[in-house]
Amino acid sequence: MQAILVLEDGSVFKGKAFGATGQRSGEVVFNTGMTGYQEVLTDPSYCGQVVVMTYPLIGNYGVNKDDFEAKTSYVQGFVVRENCENPSNWRVSSKIDQFLAREGVIGISGIDTRQLTRKIRNYGTMRGIISTEVQRPEELLEQVKNVPQLTGQQLVPTVAAKEMYTVPGEGHRVALIDFGAKQNIVRCLNNRGCEVVVLPPDTPAEEIMSLNPAGLMLSNGPGDPTDVPYAVESVKQLLDKLPIFGICLGHQVLGLAVGGKTFKLKFGHRGANHPVKDLVSGKVYITSQNHGFAVEAESLPEEVAVSHINLNDNTVEGLKHKHLPVYSVQYHPEAAPGPEDSEYLFDTFMENMNKKQNV
Repeated sequence: MQAILVLEDGSVFKGKAFGATGQRSGEVVFNTGMTGYQEVLTDPSYCGQVVVMTYPLIGNYGVNKDDFEAKTSYVQGFVVRENCENPSNWRVSSKIDQFLAREGVIGISGIDTRQLTRKIRNYGTMRGIISTEVQRPEELLEQVKNVPQLTGQQLVPTVAAKEMYTVPGEGHRVALIDFGAKQNIVRCLNNRGCEVVVLPPDTPAEEIMSLNPAGLMLSNGPGDPTDVPYAVESVKQLLDKLPIFGICLGHQVLGLAVGGKTFKLKFGHRGANHPVKDLVSGKVYITSQNHGFAVEAESLPEEVAVSHINLNDNTVEGLKHKHLPVYSVQYHPEAAPGPEDSEYLFDTFMENMNKKQNV
């Protein structure tokens, strides 16, 4: 079966369909990871997006039951150069084609992903439609003009927890505000003995404090951080009450809560090989990233320092409050997929909670 991808600038890419059939639309973005496509497909931060993989061969190790970051996939479409139909791996439980069909995700292979990626890099992310039903580009181009922009879609409530639940642990109780949390964030806390209380994104500050947590975790998630003003307000009220650690969207929410501003990047950072410099130690870490917005450094108040920067474009990759045990990073220290070099940041969070408990 044939599939077609049409961008809002009129670009047309025709290829072979795999996975589900039908028609989907969203913001077209690219990911530079060579592996980790299963984690990408199940990362809630990709909600509302059509994901292009720049690595030319995808699906060669199949899909397994262990590497899910959410129970379902939220991507709108999946674009690859070559879909491997005969995966080889001792953990494989299904082919990527079967997984996408089960999740209702439309895949398209056999297109020039290099050309598509260069277009996005040069002109920025843009809306697109991927279809197995309509093969007339002019008809799809008219439809793509009506596809909503990512900002304002209220994507977080789509992927976040609807009610509170607890992942047991014998150590510190951590309140995790779920904006679309990857499961490896919970695992990293759980592996350190923490009891993790997962909360809906609109949980008020007083309800969070009533749980008597030792610390507050702000998770990753999709979309524009200005679309969750209720979470920004809650975090603002908790800044001087709890140790706080934010990741990805959680980092941006923290940036807004301390009085900063955010902006949309031209094409975002998505992949497992982004160099980030720690401005305190001078060390450079290779990081896993997935975001389309960033914190504006010049907008931050005096009491908040930029702790990390991206060495590709010098955007803010980390924040640290100068007087409070409050910090955040734009990248993913929990990896999944990607390098685990920055997992020490969870240990820093543990140390902050220990100090707070001993005061």
